[in-house]
Amino acid sequence: MTALAATTAAAVLVAPATAQAQPLPKSVSVTEHGTSDGTAVVSGHNEPGTRFHVDGVSTRAAKTLEIDYQVQETGYWCGPAATRIALSARMGAPSQADLAAQLGTHEGGTDHISQVTNVLNANLGTGWYETKEMPNDPPTQEQKDLLWRDIVLDIDNNYPLVTNIVAPPGNQPPGYPSDQTIYHYFTVIGYDDANRTVLIADPASFGGNQIYWLSFDQLASLIPPKGYAA
Repeated sequence: MTALAATTAAAVLVAPATAQAQPLPKSVSVTEHGTSDGTAVVSGHNEPGTRFHVDGVSTRAAKTLEIDYQVQETGYWCGPAATRIALSARMGAPSQADLAAQLGTHEGGTDHISQVTNVLNANLGTGWYETKEMPNDPPTQEQKDLLWRDIVLDIDNNYPLVTNIVAPPGNQPPGYPSDQTIYHYFTVIGYDDANRTVLIADPASFGGNQIYWLSFDQLASLIPPKGYAA
């Protein structure tokens, strides 16, 4: 669910006025501008349904996955869009509409991360994905350690993670509406062990930001009291 407030069902995708005029990237280099927290990899392509390909990278410290990115097609399809991005690392992914039906997504969003876990496994014919709850806010060190281990294990084995986040004012990824609490799903598609950052494929395109690096500590702070599929 992408909601502008706890009582709001759907969000408007926020983006700069010039975003639609920018040509789509032919290839995306996720490390060209570095991997530090807040580094934008792709921005400005916010039209709902916009697609582009993101290449994978493997270096001594960083690993990112090859995926097919797509901006969510409605204000409440962040769950289907994030699930589609994750599936695209391993298969020709179904459409957002197909995944919305599989997930039981409604105008209020996708109710629980376990629905994402089940749909990922069903489409891939695997039992790899498990639902990991993070009920403590702030998370315990044990929960943070497990999250980092899950990120490294999953990315190293070509499985993106889907995370359910709550981003209140004062603790938000780049471009989010700073006066609203955002309830959302996005996909983790890489990590850099040296900078302790993670690569996010964000289907909401808030502020025109689609692919960006985020600190692991901030990611860990955004998931409670929700969870993730890994």
